[in-house]
Order: sequence, then structure tokens, then C-alpha cells
Amino acid sequence: MKNWWQPQLRIGDETEAEQRRVTWMELFYDLVYVVAVAQLAHNLYENSSITGFISFIALFIPVWWSWIGTTLYANRFDTDDIGHRLLTGVQILAIAALAVNIHYGLGKTSVGFALAYAASRFVLVVEYARAAKHIPVARPLASYYAKGFAIAAGLWFISAFIPVPWRFVLWGIAMIIDFATPLTASHLQMGLIPHPEHLPERFGLFTIIVLGEAIVAVVDGVAEQQWEVKSAIAAVFGFAIAFTLWWMYFENIGSSAILAVRNEGNVRTFNTWLYTHLPLVIGIVTTGVAVEHVLLGNPNVALPTAERWLLCVGVILCLFALGILHRTGVIKHCKVRSGYRIGAAAVVLLVGIVGEGWLPVVKIGIIALVCISQVIQDLSQSRAFAALNT
Repeated sequence: MKNWWQPQLRIGDETEAEQRRVTWMELFYDLVYVVAVAQLAHNLYENSSITGFISFIALFIPVWWSWIGTTLYANRFDTDDIGHRLLTGVQILAIAALAVNIHYGLGKTSVGFALAYAASRFVLVVEYARAAKHIPVARPLASYYAKGFAIAAGLWFISAFIPVPWRFVLWGIAMIIDFATPLTASHLQMGLIPHPEHLPERFGLFTIIVLGEAIVAVVDGVAEQQWEVKSAIAAVFGFAIAFTLWWMYFENIGSSAILAVRNEGNVRTFNTWLYTHLPLVIGIVTTGVAVEHVLLGNPNVALPTAERWLLCVGVILCLFALGILHRTGVIKHCKVRSGYRIGAAAVVLLVGIVGEGWLPVVKIGIIALVCISQVIQDLSQSRAFAALNT
């Protein structure tokens, strides 16, 4: 019990590479993000205009970044000591408060949103401060992170007492500092490379959370809609989009981004892998919300412009992000697949441009077929590659 407050370094031991897995504490922590993502999706559903989409992104980024901060800390340091468990409990409360304040997060509850986010980040600062104190080898990086994140958290706290729109100006400055802190610490990260098995698994779990929101959208749309042939077919297409996005991501996920840092000192590749997940998960949630609009709308009337573009933009973000990941080699390095992803995104963009007046089932059907074609291409390429190696 004497070490209840003392974290341990959890990386750098090659013998642990195959043993490190997600803990029950981390899975419990993720539950609060299920609620937060649901609240964000609800906001976007209520306001699918350009303004609503921008507001959705503005609130999504802090939620995502709070998860990233805790995940990267837990990846490097002990996740089982009592001190970490207690601090994680406080963070869960802070993120729960963040979720409560999301609905009017840029309006009357923006003060609560700012204070909740600041609280979650201050807890992370405490985590890094105690890591710096107890783990000498981690002290330079942990101290740097603690200082950068503390400055950003302080700005979020101060913003709660400043009127709009200056409150949001401080939010923007604070997020820039939050993002810049790890980006400017590349030289300090080389001795503390993230765990190659644990971190992709954690990112995969968050991707599952947002994909779950897409499935919920399909179920809600079907449950609340009168059964018609067009609606049923649209629901199948909506599920197909979610399923193919899952396939494209998880069929190609791997540890190459982290191994590139370990073997080549290429921190840029790791940062590309990390930050490209942001447009990917935004795109998945957006797609889910758009599918719900399709299913709850009149199947015999063309989609309104906002909903039409919401569906297209969501899928485009997903395909474009996957294309970047393929191109840089951070998930199964294959420039051919990257080209197909970018090409598919261009096709969906064309559908958005020329698809005005199309029935919802036609539009969602074409987009689903585009996504299905990506899976077929992957399977065909894998078979061809296997044949060449036999």
C-alpha cells in the first residue's frame, strides 16, 4: 500500500509487448464518452445546418481531446495504482459534467462546459505532475506536458468568467496550446514511445464508440418510422455504410505508426496517425446523424440541402481520413488503397453536387455502394497479394 500514489512506467519493457491490454478501468472510463458522443450527435441532429455542423465540431474537439489526454497518459504509465483510479473517478465526474453541458455548450451552459473541461484537464496535470515526481526517466516529458496542459486548463477556467464572444476566443487559444504541447515535445517523446499494442486497441475502442452511435441512429430511425419498402431499404443501406466503415478501419489497423517512432525516430508519422483520427470520428458521427435524418424523413421527398450534404460530408471525411492513413502508412501501408479511398471520397462529393432532388433511398444507396466497393477492392487486392506469395 505504500506505493498507492506512486505511478509506474508501463512502456519500454519489450517482454510486456504482448501482455499489455486495455484495463477494466479504461473500459469503465470510456462509458462516459458514450454519453458525451450521444449528446453531441443529438445537437447535430437538431441543427444540421452549416452553423450547427461548425458548433458540433467546436464542442466535439474538446471532448475528443480530453479522451486522448487520459489515454496517452494511461498508455505510458501505470493504470492500476489506487491514486490513478481515484483521479480517474474525478475525471469521469468532470466528463459527465461536460456531457450535461453539451446541449447548450455554446450558449447558456458554456460556463459549465468550460469549467468541466478545465477540471478534467487539471486532473490530467496532477497525473503528469506525480509521474514527473516519481519517475525520473519520464520527468522531462511529464513536466513539459504538465506545464503546457496547465496553461491551457487555466485559460479554460478563466474563460468561464469572461463574456461571449471573448470566452470562445480563449477556448480557441487554449485548444491551440493543448494541441501544440505534444507536437512541440517530439524530442522528449523518443525515450517514452507509446506502447505498440495497447494504443491502437484504445483508439479502436473509441472508434467503436462512435460507430455505435451510427448503429443507434439506424435503430432509432427504424423504430420511429412507419414501415415502408423504401424506408426498410434505406435502413439496410445505412447499416451497410456503418459496417463497411468498420471493415475498412479495423481490417487495416496496426502498430506501424508507433513502430515508426521506435525504429526510425519518425514522430511525424505517429502524430499523423493520432490527429487524423479526429476527422475520422467526426465523420462517423456525422454520417450516423445523417442516416437518422434519412430514415426519419419522408421517403418520397428529396432530402433537404442540409441533410443531403451532412450525409455526403460525413462519408467524405471518413474516406479521406482513411486515405491519409493509408498514404502515410500508419495503417497497413498501401498507396493503392489510399487512392481508392480518395477516389471514393471524390465520387461521394459528386453525388452531393448532382444529387439535388434525388429520393433519400437513391442517395444513401449510391453512397452505400461506393463504400461496399471499397471492401470488395480490399478483398480482391488481398487475394491477389496472397496468390503472389504462394
